[in-house]
Amino acid sequence: MEKQLIVSNPNVMMGKPVVAGTRITVELILEKLAAGETIEQILDAHPRLTREAVLAAIAFAKEALRADVVYPLAETVR
Repeated sequence: MEKQLIVSNPNVMMGKPVVAGTRITVELILEKLAAGETIEQILDAHPRLTREAVLAAIAFAKEALRADVVYPLAETVR
């Protein structure tokens, strides 16, 4: 059985998806990547993370956005 790397528990970080065994949210990982940090920089800042976990967070976000829902933006994202 494959270990689930991204989990959600209402008692941890208000139920936001996190890397299993940590309080590091998928949201935080995506924010850091969007700000220009590399995976290596994220791993250096969070020693409990693995490259596999960061990639799992990205894959989780991709699947979450795959729904047929349109999210209108109030302003253009640069």
